[in-house]
Amino acid sequence: MSLRVPDGARREIKFVAPLYESDRIRHWLRLHRAAFKTAYPDRWVNNVYFDTHGYTAYAENLSGGSSRTKVRYRWYGAGADTPGPGGLEIKQKRNSFGWKLRFPVPEAPYRPGAGWNEIRRLLEAQLNPEGRLWLRSNPHPVLLNRYYREYYVNAEGRIRVTLDTRQAVWDQRKKAMPNVTQRIDFPSLVTMEMKFDRGDRDLASRLVQGLPVRLSRYSKYTTGVGLLRDR
Repeated sequence: MSLRVPDGARREIKFVAPLYESDRIRHWLRLHRAAFKTAYPDRWVNNVYFDTHGYTAYAENLSGGSSRTKVRYRWYGAGADTPGPGGLEIKQKRNSFGWKLRFPVPEAPYRPGAGWNEIRRLLEAQLNPEGRLWLRSNPHPVLLNRYYREYYVNAEGRIRVTLDTRQAVWDQRKKAMPNVTQRIDFPSLVTMEMKFDRGDRDLASRLVQGLPVRLSRYSKYTTGVGLLRDR
């Protein structure tokens, strides 16, 4: 579980702005000299974030340490209330480098009426030993979130951009069953993330000139947990 940066790790930079800026960002992308285009159809992204009972991942991200890890189960589609087939993802960061370990889950880890203990059991049954170790080390379901993602890539295929909007968050702490009815208030934001290979840092720096929003350190998980803990 070392956070040595692998050769395939990419650099990641994030920009966060009020939701009303989303059209201005799309306009900037469409008119950019790098000829950004749609890379993949828009879709809903759903995540259940798991942590230790001491909230280790939250503490790592809140402190801004150089090495940070998050464990989540991700699936796609509009149904946040019915986890479908997807994958357990271990999102790792070291400074500005980011990469993921992904363990496929080919069958939905959910049955009607299933509680979190049953969902974890169904997840573990489909994971390899390394994936099971990550889930057992982070057994506590903390929050579920969903957002709408748009995908862009520049004409050369070297710079990838995602735009996330319409985020919703549900508190899973101390819940025997998944909570998909009582949402928490979450700020209306647009999050833009730019990813690129380590050799394209200068290119990315040139491309973001004129972007109408500022670089910002931001984590959906950390922001969500912070709101939960303030309740």
